[in-house]
Amino acid sequence: MDFHKLFRLFFFLTFSISIMLLWNSWQRTQQPVARTVPAPAAVPKAVMPAGGAPDIAATVSPEAIAVATQRKTQAGQKITVKTDYLIAEINTLGGDLRRLEFLQQRDSKNKNKPFVLLQEQGAHTYIAQTGLLGTGLPTHNTAFTAQANEYLLTEGKDTIEVRLLATNVAGAKVTKFYVFHRDGYLVDVGYEIENIGTSPLSPSAYFQLVRDKSTPEGASMFLPTYTGTAIYTEKEKFQKVGFTDIEKGNAKHSQNADNGWVGMLQHYFVAAWLPKDKVQREFYTRKLENELYSVGVILPVAAIAPGQSAKISVPLYAGPAQTSLDEIAPGLGLTVDYGWLTIISTPLFWLLSYLYGWVYNWGVAIILLTFFIKLLFFPLSAASYRSMGKMRVVAPKLEKIKQQYGDDRERLHKAMMELYKTEKINPLGGCLPMLVQIPVFIALYWAILASVELRYAPFFGWITDLSVPDPYYVLPLIMGATMIIQSKLNPVPPDPLQAKLMKLLPIVFSVVFFFFPAGLVLYSIVNNILSIVQQWYITRGLEANVKGAAKA
Repeated sequence: MDFHKLFRLFFFLTFSISIMLLWNSWQRTQQPVARTVPAPAAVPKAVMPAGGAPDIAATVSPEAIAVATQRKTQAGQKITVKTDYLIAEINTLGGDLRRLEFLQQRDSKNKNKPFVLLQEQGAHTYIAQTGLLGTGLPTHNTAFTAQANEYLLTEGKDTIEVRLLATNVAGAKVTKFYVFHRDGYLVDVGYEIENIGTSPLSPSAYFQLVRDKSTPEGASMFLPTYTGTAIYTEKEKFQKVGFTDIEKGNAKHSQNADNGWVGMLQHYFVAAWLPKDKVQREFYTRKLENELYSVGVILPVAAIAPGQSAKISVPLYAGPAQTSLDEIAPGLGLTVDYGWLTIISTPLFWLLSYLYGWVYNWGVAIILLTFFIKLLFFPLSAASYRSMGKMRVVAPKLEKIKQQYGDDRERLHKAMMELYKTEKINPLGGCLPMLVQIPVFIALYWAILASVELRYAPFFGWITDLSVPDPYYVLPLIMGATMIIQSKLNPVPPDPLQAKLMKLLPIVFSVVFFFFPAGLVLYSIVNNILSIVQQWYITRGLEANVKGAAKA
């Protein structure tokens, strides 16, 4: 295979990978990965009373919750809770957490407004629900009462508690509580159960997230990301379970474990129930009415004798998805989805964050990161440009060989191989070193796309958000210009069709990069500029040596 075919192949592969990034992103939302696990042991079915609430003693099943989840139409009263990080709305009907604003995060379309994760807005529903499973115990359809309608975390306090008393519960006094914390996104949610009847109680508790399958507001159709449920256990690790799989009954995930958590993911943000380890639990996913989907976990509550009390509490994390979340719960950091090149994306983002700690500008940090990456691949790039420079020098000889042998491709190929051997040129030398760098480009793509730290991160001027495309397409056009300059330094393909393709590629890439995050385009521009300088220096040296040898 001659050099020009390889050169054309390189650009074809690079363009194909760009298209693959978009295709892979679309696939994430349409066909999310679901791990296949062994079928769990049979779970005794619950007895379903006509009223919709499950009648369960010691054993429960997710089917029971599916029935209990059928929403009632009546509305309860709203309870508002405000901390330094959150504004939450709890409804007295079921004690659901139905709205959650993040005061430290901006809205996807209007950065002057706080971002809202949990909400019931028009057709969009995303709420956190809990309930107890047992005869007569309160589910999320039960009415509760509260002592106040507004709660405020005041100066000097680290937590604020909201307590809700269940009404019309026979044989038990049940209090649902929320504990909000300062400086964070963790909320403790649980129940205090006092047995005031004459028979023992053996309840279980369920904690679930309910959402429709709509894509988050502000999402791009060209850069789609995963929206759906997730389950994590130490044995099966991180398992995505998409809405489509749940709807078709193909959801496969861990069913029982004594560790792990359940969550609902969307771009940049996650909500997850995080039960403590060493407690047996059951995971479930369900398709509900009104095009809603649930993911949840069922936990046992210790048997409660008459006159005795028990308590159960599970933390809810609802906030930005960050790799540092592993400090809160094992595997929670995996909600930052870097794709199949996580092993490269993770250290790249670590280095990017480290550089940001010095310059306090993510755009400048990306520029510095590009210098480091370029330095790392300097020997490979030098070998590639040296090979291209040699090809540029011998281009007249190649043209003469082509004219000499015409359409005799066999003799033409043989003559070219002899020339390469004489001039000590490796036809693969110009392409393979570049191909090695493509995984780094893809890994950085996902690091920039998936990292909430770059959300609304400004660079300068009109670039106010490095995580979204340049609104005026200036950076993609600059990148196209650098590609044109770089193509001038490459050997001209003898085939007219190949030559036209090389001229067209900068335009094609500019259009493709219209839809890429500005941070990634910035990386490409800086990388191209450094490559131009390096390639020009090497090519000039080779041409000077040839001229010197000719004069001698």
